[in-house]
Amino acid sequence: MNIVLTGFMGTGKTTVGKELSARLGYGFLDTDARVEETSGRTISEIFAESGEGAFREAEARVIQVAAALDRHVIATGGGAVLRADNMAALERNGVVICLAAGPEAIGQRMRFHSDRPLLREPSPDETIRRLLAERAIAYGRCHLALDTSSRTITEVVDEILQYLKFRGLTPAAA
Repeated sequence: MNIVLTGFMGTGKTTVGKELSARLGYGFLDTDARVEETSGRTISEIFAESGEGAFREAEARVIQVAAALDRHVIATGGGAVLRADNMAALERNGVVICLAAGPEAIGQRMRFHSDRPLLREPSPDETIRRLLAERAIAYGRCHLALDTSSRTITEVVDEILQYLKFRGLTPAAA
């Protein structure tokens, strides 16, 4: 079984995922990083040269492969759950956890990340609010949602481990 972390950009998916995988002794896979590795381009370059649709197709291919793994923590891109085929693949062999944060916290965290193509708009804060609203239903379908706005990485990982233990989904030693 895999642990899948999804949620909006800036909610801590990669950082939490790395700590969680280390504590569980699981492998770690970041789908955005894998898209970049397999394409030989950054996500920003893919968006600029080929468009968001091309990125979403590459992301879906990576997710299909990642979902077939076992004992991995998989951090997805924030929009990955918008495609039903992505969610179905991830849920077949995993528990899907949404990391969330308020728009203000996300805006603060992303303020110095110029490499985010979806935030290269005149008003990034408005874009964050709009995208959060558009994705709310998809994020709400996850098995668990955790607000990371004012929590440390360790606190978030501890809560995920508690949830997994309660559900009988992880070794007791974790």
